Amino acid sequence: MTEKRVVFDFEIEFTNGGGIQGQDFRLDIDGDDIDDAALVDYIVRDLRLLMVGPARILNRKIIVEPHKRKAQDAPARRGYFELSHVIEDGLVTYPGLPAARICDYLSRGKSREVYEAGTEFQIARIEMVANTGTYLDCPFHRYEHGHDLSQIGPEAFCDLDAIVIRADHRQVRAIDASWFRERELRGRAVLVHTGWDAYWREASYAVEHPFLTQDAAEYLRDCGVRLVGIDSMNIDDTSGKSRPVHSVLLGADILIVEHLCNLGALPDEGFEFSAMPPKVRGAGTFPVRAMARLR
Repeated sequence: MTEKRVVFDFEIEFTNGGGIQGQDFRLDIDGDDIDDAALVDYIVRDLRLLMVGPARILNRKIIVEPHKRKAQDAPARRGYFELSHVIEDGLVTYPGLPAARICDYLSRGKSREVYEAGTEFQIARIEMVANTGTYLDCPFHRYEHGHDLSQIGPEAFCDLDAIVIRADHRQVRAIDASWFRERELRGRAVLVHTGWDAYWREASYAVEHPFLTQDAAEYLRDCGVRLVGIDSMNIDDTSGKSRPVHSVLLGADILIVEHLCNLGALPDEGFEFSAMPPKVRGAGTFPVRAMARLR
């Protein structure tokens, strides 16, 4: 890929008075472009500025120029990694469950009949089962008297110290306890990267997918993990009618996140994981915006 840099000027005001300016700044970029907001964030972070108010990027242009810093020498940037699939109209996540339906409840055209000229809104209507997209399971999903989503505090699924376990689906399908030994697990979110998300929205996604075994679930439970996620169709083997992994983990109040994606972009550790569902009473499963934040 051709290496590119952005050249720009900037003006920053401080909320407590004063400001700074910069001319002809140059920054290596990973792709073909970068937006102004990202440039402002970079300047604020790199210069360790405080009390930043209005900021403007001026005279921005992209040039083709070799990067001044080699990739291996570049400092790790704090940032977010998206780990959840997009929910869109017609999406079927689990075979046999209905597709998501997303449409207008109030269209922009209809809203013009309600509001003054130049003002318009859209209100969406969404119909879907709770097991849609990337979703989180809590104890009520499996146990009648388990905690539902309204009873789970945000500390259970936000900003969790996390680790990735690599179990390539081309090497293993039934992921047993041996894959988790000799790793620091206690108190962490354990994310199992199989690479199965490559088949998302294909018929093969639901067939012979990788899964955890019961002894893996029992080992993770005994090690005191806080959450277990996987980038597969289900954390259990769905070829039969038993679901031992759900039973073991949810029975120990260990949350589950299924249908993750992009785990291959993460380091093995050194990041925090979040997957927050809405606070719904009487539901044990709901889609989440799963993400990782590098430290």
